[in-house]
Amino acid sequence: MPPGVYRPQTDTGLLRRALRRERITGRTEVLDLGTGSGALAVEAARLGARVTAVDISWRALAAAWCNGLLNGHVVKVRHGDLSAAVPGRRFDLVVTNPPYVPAPGEARPRGRARAWDAGTDGRLLIDRICAAAPAVLSPAGRLLIVHSHLSGVEETLARLHAGGLRAEVVERTRLPFGPVLRSRLGWLRERGLVGGRTTEELVVIRAEHA
Repeated sequence: MPPGVYRPQTDTGLLRRALRRERITGRTEVLDLGTGSGALAVEAARLGARVTAVDISWRALAAAWCNGLLNGHVVKVRHGDLSAAVPGRRFDLVVTNPPYVPAPGEARPRGRARAWDAGTDGRLLIDRICAAAPAVLSPAGRLLIVHSHLSGVEETLARLHAGGLRAEVVERTRLPFGPVLRSRLGWLRERGLVGGRTTEELVVIRAEHA
């Protein structure tokens, strides 16, 4: 994996599990927003979909394209900022594992941290994805998005509902804090985000047009 490219972890596996439950045929158009290593894009292609993978990182796109090739699948890659990389297109399934870790300070994340840091509330990209989802989904399209309870599950559900989508949590798991969260535990407690806990809950939210 090239340096700086997000390696598949528990959140990727949780989203992959939800992806496998979706009806996918050779005509299903899938968009993987923030593809990283391309693990989800390759899985969708393996299931038969026509896949477009988007990332703002050229290294990530190279990794996704190579991983598709190594697994015998074609993954189209597009460089750009979320759905702006595919203007005017609609998709049958959008999957996304955006950065969602709350981070101290007002500076935008740089380097490797772009894969996980997402502003002081963890919603730097989540809110933008919620706003864009209604326009990027086909009439019968579905969205699968994974993130931590630290970045506001109810807020995501509310924003998707406000955009005219039905949304619900379809996967959950709880796991110990990893190195990034452990490194900022004091700050998280100051903000009242974790209390005495040192575990986080990851969820997958599924949304579709109401």
